[in-house]
Amino acid sequence: MVIWLAVFSLVCLRIATGNELVTCTSVIKLQNVQRGVRLHSHEVKYGSGSGQQSVTGVTNSDDVNSYWVIKNASNKPECKRGAEIKCGDVIRLQHFSTGRNLHSHTFTAPITGSHQEVSAFGENGKGDEGDNWQVVCSSDLWYKSSAVRLRHVITSKYLTVPGGTYGRPIAGQYEITAHGTISDASLWRPAEAVMFMPSNEDSAGHDEL
Repeated sequence: MVIWLAVFSLVCLRIATGNELVTCTSVIKLQNVQRGVRLHSHEVKYGSGSGQQSVTGVTNSDDVNSYWVIKNASNKPECKRGAEIKCGDVIRLQHFSTGRNLHSHTFTAPITGSHQEVSAFGENGKGDEGDNWQVVCSSDLWYKSSAVRLRHVITSKYLTVPGGTYGRPIAGQYEITAHGTISDASLWRPAEAVMFMPSNEDSAGHDEL
């Protein structure tokens, strides 16, 4: 894990600019269209609500804690590396550094009381159906130049950045929530990434972006 993280840090920090497909097992940072922040997590737990690992938005593009691995939905077989992600597919986003999954539930968000809390949940990618998010986009496939929405399957709420920020110990980081309103605050697109490309082989070809 340490060796892979070091190599990953060296080769994967270029901003994604092309129109390649977003694929299963790709490692990405998701940037919010309206606020410009990247989806982020860390070993800091919420002091209220679920008490689970917090998920925030950060402006720093270089933070390794903003990388997420695209996986198949929780409790489903692992998808083939490089398999294309279709609009309408249900996925799981596993936090690269901590192994926990992007998650939501009916706990109230810490700052914006009308929204749901979003957390990171599980251990080593093993969680529950609260980790499942549907990719909502307007074409057949998810391309990395395209903005998408992530709809929480159980609650039908969208991953959103309402605009509030935290104080210590994560001062200045943005609150991430789930909410039913469709707006630019719920649009996300891949920024820095390693995309594993579709292949007829099970070999390890990839495209550093």
